[in-house]
Amino acid sequence: VVTLKTIAERLSVSRTTVSNAYSRPDQLTPALRERILSTARELGYAGPNPTARSLRRGKSAAIGVLFTDVLSYAFIDPAAVLFLQGVAEAFEQAGLSLLLLPAKPERDMDPSPVYEAVVDGFLIYSVPGDDPRLDAIRERGMRTVSVDQPNVVGAATVNIDDYGGARASAEHLLTLGHEHIAVIAFDLLPDGFQGQADLARQAATTFTVTRDRLTGYMDPLQQHGIDWSTVRVEERSPSSRRAGYEAATAVLDQRQRPTAILAMSDQLALGALDAACDRGIRVPEELSIVGFDDVPAAARSTPSLTTVRQSHLDKGRTAGQLIIDGWDGEPPQIVLPTELVVRASTGPPPQR
Repeated sequence: VVTLKTIAERLSVSRTTVSNAYSRPDQLTPALRERILSTARELGYAGPNPTARSLRRGKSAAIGVLFTDVLSYAFIDPAAVLFLQGVAEAFEQAGLSLLLLPAKPERDMDPSPVYEAVVDGFLIYSVPGDDPRLDAIRERGMRTVSVDQPNVVGAATVNIDDYGGARASAEHLLTLGHEHIAVIAFDLLPDGFQGQADLARQAATTFTVTRDRLTGYMDPLQQHGIDWSTVRVEERSPSSRRAGYEAATAVLDQRQRPTAILAMSDQLALGALDAACDRGIRVPEELSIVGFDDVPAAARSTPSLTTVRQSHLDKGRTAGQLIIDGWDGEPPQIVLPTELVVRASTGPPPQR
């Protein structure tokens, strides 16, 4: 095995001199550094082991992000992209790297990647409250910030007012006169189920965001006298336009279709718009649709989408800066506001 010592002996220099060629090049003349690197290439040496180096220093300059879904979802979901952009903006200012640890719910919840991650802290992004990977993070005892997440012992939290945003959506539809409403929901349980969720499944959800938004829809409808058991809840994952299309198809192909759909994300809502368009159902004349997130595509859709605005960028920046700065005393619990944005996809129900 070729090591720093091997190269040092070949060149008759100290091990520290060879190490400086990689970690402190300003300490060497350009000619000496190039001679060391050339000899290293000749011997097949790829450079110091970053894991071993970080362990010696006691610092990796990286933060692990336990992410809600498969790795590809981080790059295709507009809300996730904006959140990670906000985190990255905070990290790059501090010279930190980001290590994504995908946590697809229906896969084996193996905590070993958490134990093995060479990081200085963790961001937890929308993971079920009973996920064993959360226990692994707690056991490591590092600075931790949870986002869209139930309280994790010892962690700071950055959430939005999911309940308030969802409630505003439902109240908007009630004010317009809607009483026949369906819901397109995120995961309720981490088992990969896709389809109509019954009341027992709704009550058992382990995802904080899903629970809070579902309750935000349910409370005003029940207070208005609507029996929640008559409200069809279609559960879909991941939060994609295709999933929204499939869920809306299941709802709209019923004999007694709803006059309005509440979707837990804009991606799901945009898929519902597509399904309505393919069926010749006019929005909002025959069907109203409300999303959640206010991603850029919401304002550009036809018709433009009524939705709940949250700043994913601010959420990412806030979480990233919080883990950089730390805190004294009790971990802070930050709740960012939401705002209902009324556009062209909602209107009064059709006369029946």
